[in-house]
Amino acid sequence: MALSDLRDVERNEAGIATVVGILKQRLGDRFQTGQSIREQHAHTTTYIPNQAPDGVAFVETAEEVQDIVRVCAEHRVPVIAYGTGTSLEGHVNAPGGGISVDTSRLNKVLVVNTEDLDCTVEAGVTREALNSHLRDTGLFFPIDPGANASLGGMAATRASGTNAVRYGTMKDNVIGLTAVMADGTIVKTGGRARKSSSGYDLTRLLVGSAGTLGIITSLTLRLYGIPQAIAGGVCPFPSVEAACRAVIQTIQLGIPVARIELVNALQMRAMKNYSKLDYPESPCLFVEFHGTDDGVKEQSALFGEIAAEHGGGPFLWTSVPEERAKLWKARHDAYWSSLTLRPGAKGLSTDVCVPISRLAECIADTEADIAASGLIAPIVGHVGDGNFHVLVLMDMNDPAEIERAESFVQRLNARAIAMDGTCTGEHGIGQGKLAFIEREHGAGVGVMRAIKQALDPLNIMNPGKMPG
Repeated sequence: MALSDLRDVERNEAGIATVVGILKQRLGDRFQTGQSIREQHAHTTTYIPNQAPDGVAFVETAEEVQDIVRVCAEHRVPVIAYGTGTSLEGHVNAPGGGISVDTSRLNKVLVVNTEDLDCTVEAGVTREALNSHLRDTGLFFPIDPGANASLGGMAATRASGTNAVRYGTMKDNVIGLTAVMADGTIVKTGGRARKSSSGYDLTRLLVGSAGTLGIITSLTLRLYGIPQAIAGGVCPFPSVEAACRAVIQTIQLGIPVARIELVNALQMRAMKNYSKLDYPESPCLFVEFHGTDDGVKEQSALFGEIAAEHGGGPFLWTSVPEERAKLWKARHDAYWSSLTLRPGAKGLSTDVCVPISRLAECIADTEADIAASGLIAPIVGHVGDGNFHVLVLMDMNDPAEIERAESFVQRLNARAIAMDGTCTGEHGIGQGKLAFIEREHGAGVGVMRAIKQALDPLNIMNPGKMPG
């Protein structure tokens, strides 16, 4: 993206002033207008500028969300849903001002159905809080985007993460949900049945809509049994291409890998320094297997053989929980470790996803592009499903460098789309990738706009984002 691509949204000053006055009266201390708290509820994660809302409402019930949306609809004021603010493409910015609806107090686990392997939670429950609640049931929720995001936000952005290769993404694990639509109607989609051919799939429509169609207030999720055994480790490779070939062979042979993550040599250097890992500064795969004791031993041995065929190894794996936790904490801290490569720089985080048969080529071309551009930009990837991330480290006081970084991201997006991939595997469109949605979807964007117009004719639901 380029900062010039950010879409302008006209402010409705009179409507905003009226709504702020109404919500102050109705919510009291749970409606805040201080500058710092408003800025905290806008984009702060990467270099996209912060565009703060005019007020923040801390809601405690779906009916309060409904009331806020109805007031905002009456006065044509934008409404932006907020979970934990970990999105990376400006999803929670308020380019036209308006009201941020903070769902963090919608934090109840409503019911756990252990026999049916599902649960219903309010939107503000975080993934870590849910798994803590489930600990004594023998069940867990596997979607792990790294950050301790809210489950409503994860559904709204169609999040995935390190476990997606085995357990899928949020679109595969949300059975049904409740949402407040743009006119204030509360809609319940789906039931608890595992399949249905009844009507349009409204659940999938709202999952990934990033608050542009409605605000999710609760959701019903699939759960899974905690594996009897878990084993994992790190395997070095002589090149990114060799590592990607090992991934492709592992997937094609049907080895049920739970997590398989790539870090390139530059990223491994950062992780060694930040997380004190003792591995070579070369491309590495972080791998994990779930199953029985015998199963994970067999899978680990098979993967070691595949790695050796491609010049990788040794694959040193462990089933000791503390050792595995250290490895995955290092992987989840990749963003923070990357910042140590250039202290004082700001990170532009971006992702693409391609068919795994094109993954090696796409990453190799991307590394060559980074080198030719004179940028510092480590790469990590959920390579089991063809998704990888690049963090471009920029001097925000150097306009020429910012322009080089933005041009690189544009080429990366175009490269992925040309390989029958997508400009974003999991970050979402938000503000940062608006320029590429039409290139990827063509006439399909017109269908998206028609849906948006039908469900949100006043364009109050998170305006200035995809595809509105």
